[in-house]
Amino acid sequence: MKQYLTFTEEVRHALENNLPVVALETTIISHGMPYPQNIEMAKEVEQIIRDNGAVPATIGIMNGKIKIGLTEAELEEFATNQSVEKVSRRDFPYILSSGKIGATTVAATMIAAELAGIHMFATGGIGGVHRDGEITWDVSADLTELAQTNVAVVCAGAKSILDIGRTLEYLETQGVPVVGYRTAEFPSFFARESGYGVDFRLDTPEEVGALMNTKWDLGLKGGMIIANPVPESDALNHKEIEAVILQALTEAKENNIAGKKVTPFLLAKVKELTAGKSLQTNIALVKHNAEVAAKVAVAYQQKANESK
Repeated sequence: MKQYLTFTEEVRHALENNLPVVALETTIISHGMPYPQNIEMAKEVEQIIRDNGAVPATIGIMNGKIKIGLTEAELEEFATNQSVEKVSRRDFPYILSSGKIGATTVAATMIAAELAGIHMFATGGIGGVHRDGEITWDVSADLTELAQTNVAVVCAGAKSILDIGRTLEYLETQGVPVVGYRTAEFPSFFARESGYGVDFRLDTPEEVGALMNTKWDLGLKGGMIIANPVPESDALNHKEIEAVILQALTEAKENNIAGKKVTPFLLAKVKELTAGKSLQTNIALVKHNAEVAAKVAVAYQQKANESK
């Protein structure tokens, strides 16, 4: 697949010189937020990563190429083009061979990042086991990707519209470490709490970087979760957001919404039911994740360079 990769000069220079790089997805731009908040968020997140000593690499598919790093015009395209398709592992061959424009999910971004030699990725929340997953078998490809692809993912937990308990059980079965960054409780995206614990609590970028380096030094394939709760000032109340999500899920069932349409519908409905507060929280947690990912990328790269 490497023949399909193209790089911006900024990202190419960083990778050639063993500088810290943080991958970013495009699904959050194309399908996760409305315009113009999506493009504003994308630019701010890239700048936050630069301000914290790393290089941002926003990843998307255009014109038969997997782009590692996007220009400002390309970012704008992902933010405004209504025909952008959502790309996970299964979709790569179709989107690339057809020359269509595709926004990468967590799974697809991890694949592209590993191909490019990037081991750190900042996102909002990972996908997981959907509620009623025991009936629908609706399990995100993000989880199987985490089991096999050597990329660490900084996130505010799993999206709270999911079954968090079953998601964590799946990750345990697949041997994916779940690290709580300055927390012993797994966050639930919009809220800092979920009622579930993490595998390990680590409080500094250096500790997380050392864990990443040790994992891959041991030859243990697969990624890891760095669960980073939304800042307290931006968090929503766990019980209140749970009630909103249950209402949104009921409406999704009544409207026969399924598959890849579920998450965008639920996020839009939650935004509507919270009078826009959930969007503010979403933007805040993505920015916070970018900051932490950049700091961890710096620490990891230093450790990786030392052990070469």
